[in-house]
Amino acid sequence: MDDDLEDRPKTFPSMRSKPYTPLVFQVLMRINVRVLSVLLFLGLGVMFYIGARTSPIIVFVFTICLLSFLFSIYLTRWVLAKDEGPPEMVQISDAIRDGAEGFFRTQYGTISKMAVVLALLILIIYLFRHLTPQQESSGVGRTTSACITVAAFLLGAVCSGVAGYVGMWVSVRANVRVSSAARRSAREALQIAVRAGGFSAMIVVGMAVIGVAILYATFYVWLGVGLPGSMKVTDLPLLLVGYGFGASFVALFAQLGGGIYTKAADVGADLVGKVEQGIPEDDPRNPAVIADLVGDNVGDCAARGADLFESISAEIISAMILGGTMAERCKLEDPSGFILFPLVVHSFDLVVSSIGLLSIRGTREPGLKASSEDPMAILQKGYSVTIFFAVITFGASTRWLLYTEKAPSAWLNFALCGLVGIITAYSFVWITKYYTDYKHEPVRNLAMSSSTGHGTNIIAGVSLGLESTGLPVLVISVAIVSAFWLGQTSGLVDESGNATGGLFGTAVATMGMLSTAAYVLTMDMFGPIADNAGGIVEMSQQPESVREITDLLDAVGNTTKATTKGFAIGSAALASFLLFSAYMDEVSSFARIPFNQVDIAIPEVFVGGLLGSMLIYVFSAWACAAVGRTAQEVVTEVRRQFIERPGIMDYKEKPDYARCVAIVASASLREMIKPGALAIVSPIMIGELTCTYIHTYIYIYTYNLIYLHLIFFKKNYFISFINWDCRFVFRLFGHLTGQPLLGPKVVASMLMFATVSGILMALFLNTAGGAWDNAKKFIETGALGGKGSDSHKAAITGDTVGDPFKDTAGPSLHVLIKMLATITLVMAPVFL
Repeated sequence: MDDDLEDRPKTFPSMRSKPYTPLVFQVLMRINVRVLSVLLFLGLGVMFYIGARTSPIIVFVFTICLLSFLFSIYLTRWVLAKDEGPPEMVQISDAIRDGAEGFFRTQYGTISKMAVVLALLILIIYLFRHLTPQQESSGVGRTTSACITVAAFLLGAVCSGVAGYVGMWVSVRANVRVSSAARRSAREALQIAVRAGGFSAMIVVGMAVIGVAILYATFYVWLGVGLPGSMKVTDLPLLLVGYGFGASFVALFAQLGGGIYTKAADVGADLVGKVEQGIPEDDPRNPAVIADLVGDNVGDCAARGADLFESISAEIISAMILGGTMAERCKLEDPSGFILFPLVVHSFDLVVSSIGLLSIRGTREPGLKASSEDPMAILQKGYSVTIFFAVITFGASTRWLLYTEKAPSAWLNFALCGLVGIITAYSFVWITKYYTDYKHEPVRNLAMSSSTGHGTNIIAGVSLGLESTGLPVLVISVAIVSAFWLGQTSGLVDESGNATGGLFGTAVATMGMLSTAAYVLTMDMFGPIADNAGGIVEMSQQPESVREITDLLDAVGNTTKATTKGFAIGSAALASFLLFSAYMDEVSSFARIPFNQVDIAIPEVFVGGLLGSMLIYVFSAWACAAVGRTAQEVVTEVRRQFIERPGIMDYKEKPDYARCVAIVASASLREMIKPGALAIVSPIMIGELTCTYIHTYIYIYTYNLIYLHLIFFKKNYFISFINWDCRFVFRLFGHLTGQPLLGPKVVASMLMFATVSGILMALFLNTAGGAWDNAKKFIETGALGGKGSDSHKAAITGDTVGDPFKDTAGPSLHVLIKMLATITLVMAPVFL
């Protein structure tokens, strides 16, 4: 064995001839430092000037965000100051970095082209759309409204892309430093991984907050909001919906493309390497190992950064809309506190999460063994610190911004709503940990089922995933009802004396749940960084004691990734409820008809709900199938290399890593288009119609039915055509039967059913996939025969099935259900 170790290769090829640097950074690096400093100070001066003209609250938000950016710079310098280890570690890390950056450039180049096309479509639609009475009275014409929406959409898309790049940038530089630290201390390796994840979290959350704040302040000053004859401040948040849609658009394709990449490479590497060849995970003899490690960065880090950015942006905008609507109905003298409250909450999120990060310290005792302390307990301690300060700052924020003379005790009710949200977040983290951590009974029972074969492992995993939907749904239900009741009893009433604070209470609960989002994102980023570190340790042939440390961090990382996915779907459920309410308010404004309820007893509305549920299942199927098809290509290539290069197994020939990277990259970009297009086109096609298209509809409907069955049926394009036909049918029925709101009601039904189905499906996919993965990890600790046993092989099968569940379809559903809501907000005028 020692001879084999000496014969193993110590160098690894680069995926690119030179490191990739984004164009914007290339331009900035060519500018003189002094000139750049002057431009920076001028930009900050303009930003604070606009903020001061808007509200002191905006100035406070700008200040906190800038301080958080400075803190993130400190974290970056601290992480990058750590050593990278021996040359073989650095070479592996460079290969991973080059592969990740190359794929990122290609993927986001494709996404940017689609975003430009969609922006032009939005511009055209908005130039011919309806205007609200408020926009007409304030002089905001169609052209201005179109330009504002398109600008917000593009800014949201750009910021979401930057959020993804930041997540990937830090992970490909921190992984090798965690690997090197693991040679000395488990605690030091943990601290580096956490602080690297913290850098990404600070940037992502800070960008989401400051992006919305800049848009709000700019539109406030540009449109002269609050002046006589101009737009009211309570109507301003509706102009921000394009920002949320742009963020959702990029996040969806980033999650799909990255998820397909990472899991196709992982599945291909495991099936041939671990099952067929019997070599360890991340073994340098596996041709797909570099592609697998690259996938951790583009799928888990870049995609999750864009996902959380989109979640926070959508929640902030929807809460601002509901806050403005409630303030208008209650005729509050100064509604700015209710509108800007979400920005302040997330500003404090940056502060309390920073305290939580700094509470995780290193140890002075070198050589600490992995078993002497539990990394999960350390992370949970930091989370507890973050929650403690979040409760304090949330209560202070409600007293500061939500106090009103009309209802002196309302702020206390809303503070309790925030507490409901914080408890909900903690409950989700605990529930997901219970179902995915191998220290608890569910995962251990799943591991036990592996001892009787592959089939029983799959059955047990599916049943675990289905069961895991119960507690989270109960928690969400209690949270929504409790928060709504607290808001409804806050004492805020409209001119008729009706209570109006219920929906805003649920918005405050959602803010409470996301009030620790930066720390939660830190725990999520910790997972793929630890996974990469383990791969680098394995490929560079470090001692077994080092691998034990990285294995433990990797297992904890699997749990933190699963818990943050549970957190994400819980926040998505609450945020979607807010966006749905905001959609109904917007339709009422455009239609000038009250739109307060959706009756699913109406056949057309019920059919819309069925289409929404169908969308979730078809989208999930296409996402999983995309992973399967791409993995087949990887399996074929890896098998070919083992056959044509028999010296690979004896370390006499080097695998062609670049070939597998190229296959996965091209296939994932190709496969992400179809499910992504389905998600974007469906809500538009279900709701959109103009009466002038009635005659065109008769022709197209007949033609589609014939062409559909003869040619396109086998290509799975029938869903888009059916949705296209439904848009004409529902709108036509609405006008013929005297129901002008039938189109918007059908879309609302689609949103409700898609949200409910998406929440349950995402919970099932995320938890089942995480449990399968950690059941395998549990066996690899030596239980049930350990590595190479029949139980281990059965567990690998389960892990392979769960890979597209937890890292492709499941996380993509988080984005999908929120994107459906944001796209309907943007397109609401064309549904009428």
